[in-house]
Amino acid sequence: MTLFNGISPFYPRQQTAFVFAITLLVVILVFLVLTVTFLIILPGIRGRGRIYSFCRVILSLFIGVIIVVVNFTSNWEEGYVTVNTTYKAFSSEIIKARVGLQIGLAGINVTLKGLPVNQLNETIDYNENFQWKFELDYDKESYRRLEQGLPNPILYIAEKFTSKAPCNVNVQYRFSGHYATAMMWVAFCSWVISNVLFSMSTIVYGAYMTLVTSTFMMFGVIAFATTRNVPPCLIHFGPATLKTSLSVSFWLTLATALLCFILGVLVIVMDHFIPEKVRAFFMLNGEDDDMDEVSGGIINQYFADNYANTICLKETKCSIEDQNLTV
Repeated sequence: MTLFNGISPFYPRQQTAFVFAITLLVVILVFLVLTVTFLIILPGIRGRGRIYSFCRVILSLFIGVIIVVVNFTSNWEEGYVTVNTTYKAFSSEIIKARVGLQIGLAGINVTLKGLPVNQLNETIDYNENFQWKFELDYDKESYRRLEQGLPNPILYIAEKFTSKAPCNVNVQYRFSGHYATAMMWVAFCSWVISNVLFSMSTIVYGAYMTLVTSTFMMFGVIAFATTRNVPPCLIHFGPATLKTSLSVSFWLTLATALLCFILGVLVIVMDHFIPEKVRAFFMLNGEDDDMDEVSGGIINQYFADNYANTICLKETKCSIEDQNLTV
């Protein structure tokens, strides 16, 4: 027990909490750069076109970032419970902590935070991620964490999702997450195509692709929701039970899918009844939408008068030259 300077076996170092997913951070930064870049060039757009461009681009970027980000989040389903439980292997010491389970498309995230954080002369604040991607072996990853000496509550939850666990939820969550991820990436591709079509004169086809985006997002939501048909895996900590429910990423994806559906239908209907206004909103009507009617009339009249005067002077000059030649 004196190995590693008095620290109990299997605990060679103090574990630190997982802070933020690097991939998720990169995705958010990319879309933030795109947003800031657009806001910088926005003052160069005059008149009503500035408002139209702001609404279109910000709404499109919002949909795009939701489609991409939810592939890397771990809160499609989550639950928390406050428990009194053992902390280490081969020890009967009890701690009071808040245990959390977050389930995403690519794995689970288990949190353990002491109440208070400092107990048993240690800082109890863990956030561990277990992935079940097809190129990874979840069982081996779980066993490797066991060798590292993670706290009992984390290992207990991770064991529930192994392929040999009695709950038998590993296959369902793994395949549901895989298909949901595939549907979300197809939705992202259709979102890109819809933006390209909206920037051209084929507005109605852009609306159709927006409906396709909504459809595949709904397929992704439905694919993950099939996990609710599996008998719940009970996670007991004494008298307390950890229960999970559909969470932020699931409902945000569903809301964004409905938003895409409403926008697609709205553009199709408006393109049928008032196509001129739709083309004006997308700045494809071939007119200068940056000027109002009064300013436009004055400027046009100014250029028309100058053009007429120029023609008149030329004709007068030509007439004088013809008279001189005749004489």
